[in-house]
Amino acid sequence: MARHLSTRDLDWTLLLIVLLVCGFGVLQIYSATIDTPYHGAWWKQIIYIGGGLILMWGMLKTDYHSLMHNVHIMYAVSVVALLGTLVLGDQIFGSKRWIGLPGGFHFQISEFVKLVIILLVARYLKDLKKDELETREMLTLAGMVLVPTALVLKQPDLGTSLTYLAVLTGGCFLAGLRWKYVAVIAIVTVLVLPVTWQHFLKDYQKARLVSFMDPDRDPQGTGYQLIQSQIAVGAGGMFGKGVSKGTQTQLRFLPVPHTDFIFSAFAEEHGFVGVVLVLSLYFVMIMRIVQNAQTAPDRAGMYVCMGVAALLLFHMLVNVGMVVGRMPVTGIPLPFMSAGGSSIWSNFMMLGLVNNVRLRRFVN
Repeated sequence: MARHLSTRDLDWTLLLIVLLVCGFGVLQIYSATIDTPYHGAWWKQIIYIGGGLILMWGMLKTDYHSLMHNVHIMYAVSVVALLGTLVLGDQIFGSKRWIGLPGGFHFQISEFVKLVIILLVARYLKDLKKDELETREMLTLAGMVLVPTALVLKQPDLGTSLTYLAVLTGGCFLAGLRWKYVAVIAIVTVLVLPVTWQHFLKDYQKARLVSFMDPDRDPQGTGYQLIQSQIAVGAGGMFGKGVSKGTQTQLRFLPVPHTDFIFSAFAEEHGFVGVVLVLSLYFVMIMRIVQNAQTAPDRAGMYVCMGVAALLLFHMLVNVGMVVGRMPVTGIPLPFMSAGGSSIWSNFMMLGLVNNVRLRRFVN
């Protein structure tokens, strides 16, 4: 009998924390979209969460070793799907990131490629059986990750493409990346920055970086989002203004308060106390995932769990840093809180991967 599929062995603490964060997200989406064309987003989010739980359970049915064994097929399908998105995708706000579905829904392929990147990095690193990465091995892995990264950057979607690199970086450090390689990567990064700025970044991406350095330079244009976000965060005070009572949010000064800037809206309406509570939940969430990595039955499971932890931590740090003006505006959603089906589903599938590893601890 497959004891490892018993529901009692799931990480119920992790799941409870995630559902609490989702609950705060639904509440804030409801508040931020009152009397707007997006007012139905809160119940759609509940449906997405329900679908995410089903997808999470589906991820438990197949041993993660089997998933990694077939990751080359998933990788090829992902590259083809990203190419198809560039050709056939719906263009929204100047980006081709979504495939249109019946009923007005949109499917974002790049969100699900994150899982493939996690499995790809884990598969490659667990086969090395070394304490340190060599140059050839590091370049080979980086090359495989950079292919989907470049395709997502072409959409353009700088934020999502950077999340792939977060998984790659976290995996390489765990595998034993030498400090001399870190120094070389840092030097190369500095040298290629002018080329990247000149030939790869879109005009709006350049404007976001400039406004990050000096938002008052164009307060009604490129700096508007950041300025209004900081005002909203500061207006929350200690205990916030209350649900649906935030002036920046309810008077529509704060842009997209139910997606990218949901944390700004939450800070305004729930204050410092609410912010500390949610950030504490995220901290415990990441720590639970790391704990599952420490108790994983093998290196493969450890790399899978730590890949998920690195990706979620990157999402959280960049999004929260963005809304308080410590990171450039990149459009990275806040995990389990921001409105959006593709993001919620991919996050729950990653949660399923973590529990997949956890359940296999009990296999004889």
